[in-house]
Amino acid sequence: MHDLPEKDEDMGPSLTCDRQRQEAIAGALLEFIEDLKLIDVVDLIAYIRTDQHGNIEELIKTSAELYFKEGSLRYSMAAKAEVEWEETPKISLDLEFLHKGVWIYFTVVLAWPDNAVNVSYVEVTEAGGDKAKETELLLEAIKDARLR
Repeated sequence: MHDLPEKDEDMGPSLTCDRQRQEAIAGALLEFIEDLKLIDVVDLIAYIRTDQHGNIEELIKTSAELYFKEGSLRYSMAAKAEVEWEETPKISLDLEFLHKGVWIYFTVVLAWPDNAVNVSYVEVTEAGGDKAKETELLLEAIKDARLR
């Protein structure tokens, strides 16, 4: 979700669509990510290291239900904890957004001072390969899935 030119006029239509998608996804997840960071990092690390994916799934579900319609944002049963003595912990959680024919597979990276959202895959079933239509449907799905 980076490495794009700063100004929209410098971009072609494809990059403009990518920028709109990135901003929509990141914006929709902002409050959700802040809520996740209220979880004690020690608990998250313990759940990840001991493969307690059910506990992680429940934490994700509890945070997601505050901001998204039920079932539209879920844990993909994969997580990683990077913990070094000389650095702050970094937690990576694989998540899926699935709503109105839009599927986004991504990783949320919880870190200090900044978090990240790394999108791995986007599928929009009814777009027929049309990038502009795909972006339009993705934006609609994200907006519709949000509770606030």
